Amino acid sequence: MTSSSVTARRNHGGFGTGLFRTLGGNALELVTEVGAAGLLLWRSSLALRKFGRSVPLVVEQMRRIGVDSLPLVIITAVFTGAVTAVQAAYQLKEFVPKIYLGVAIYKSVTIELGPVLTALVVGGRVSASIAAELGTMRVTEQIDAMDAMAIDPVRYLVMPRIVAALIMLPIVTIFADVLAISGGFVVANLSLDVSVKTFVEGMKLYFFPHDVLGGLLKAFVFGGIIAVMGCTAGLRTFGGAVGVGRAATRAVVASCVLILISDYVLATLLFKVIFGEA
Repeated sequence: MTSSSVTARRNHGGFGTGLFRTLGGNALELVTEVGAAGLLLWRSSLALRKFGRSVPLVVEQMRRIGVDSLPLVIITAVFTGAVTAVQAAYQLKEFVPKIYLGVAIYKSVTIELGPVLTALVVGGRVSASIAAELGTMRVTEQIDAMDAMAIDPVRYLVMPRIVAALIMLPIVTIFADVLAISGGFVVANLSLDVSVKTFVEGMKLYFFPHDVLGGLLKAFVFGGIIAVMGCTAGLRTFGGAVGVGRAATRAVVASCVLILISDYVLATLLFKVIFGEA
């Protein structure tokens, strides 16, 4: 066996070992992150006993999480509705009447696209912001100083962000749903020659309140995931400025992955077990 073939075998083995080591390390890190997030969520629920003191902090976080995210949500929602209308019209063409276009857009948006896309867009912005903010406080020892002064960082920093996200994600999702359905109607009316009466009558045919409720319950859970994962990554930051960047990346990745996983679990639970629609 030549020396070049031996070197090639060693390089191949090193690549395979490194790949599995990297995948295993990432999986272990994700499990560790989720476990730490569970503990942080429990501590935050205990801090609710002093919620009255934290109302101004919650209101401020509601503005930062919800109101400041509206420009991005508006753009996402309008074009989501427009694309949904075009795709639904293309798939339903020559198979079903145009009256069903409205219900197709309504159900797609309220059950799935509205909550999930809003959560992914807001989560990418908010979870990174929370992780960077708390991570900077961690590496500059501001959180250690709070502990030294007997100020609970969970009550002061974590709990207001979680409560604000739980409140604002369903509200922002309602706003996104309305905009997406409106965007879908505009495209259907201008490009597909669907009248207002036809679109609205189609929506009325199969309107069920639990469709909207299910989407809002999803948004509620997604809001908790975004805030908890951002806070967890931020509080576990180390390594200076580089560590802050890694924490922001971890928060976004963990939030997006858990949103998609929980979306499947919630869809199965809500629309197959509870509502019995699937």
